[in-house]
Formats: sequence, C-alpha cells, structure tokens
Amino acid sequence: MEVLLSLAIGLLFGCGVYLLLRPRSFSVVLGLTLISYAVNILIFMGGRIDRQVPPLSLPGAERLADPLPQALVLTAIVIGFGMTAYLVALALRMLGEAKSDAVDHRVADVSEDAD
Repeated sequence: MEVLLSLAIGLLFGCGVYLLLRPRSFSVVLGLTLISYAVNILIFMGGRIDRQVPPLSLPGAERLADPLPQALVLTAIVIGFGMTAYLVALALRMLGEAKSDAVDHRVADVSEDAD
C-alpha cells in the first residue's frame, strides 16, 4: 500500500513539474495545483498506513488520531484554492492585455510597440 501511494505521489509531482515547465500560463497553474496535491498526500502519508489504525496516532493514546496533519492539509487546501484562483485571474488578465498566454512573453516588446 505504501509503495502504491508513494508511486502516486511521485507521478503527481512529476506531472506537476512537467506542466510547470510548459510555455503556457494555464499549464503552469495546473502544474502548481498538482504539486500542491502531491504535497498534501505526502503529509497524510507521514505516518503508518493501515485500515485499523488512524494515519497518525499519538504515542499515549491508542485509537486517537493526531489532528495536526489534518489541520495542516485543510489549511493547505484553502491556501491552494486561493492561490489557484489568483493565478487564473492573473493569467486571464495577461491573456486580455498581451493577447498571449505565453509565460516568457517579453513585457518590453509590448511597451515598445505602444510607443
């Protein structure tokens, strides 16, 4: 089970890095989102994975789960959603103003055309 989840995290992270290196801004946004999903799953995999035991258990208690990783992942999901919404709005504005969604679009070229 751990090997399967590790491969899934590696695949998500690899696809995210591939999309992050693409020349279009929407691919970059999708790549950042996939990387954040991979990190969230990695936080959950921080403890042992078993059907009878919670993902992370406290040393003194037997059946109680540690709420810290759950709170971290919940916070990361909310921050990731806000970041994704901001980046999509930024990409749409760039598409509207520069008429291109290329990441390496030179701003100097656009300002020289306006002069």
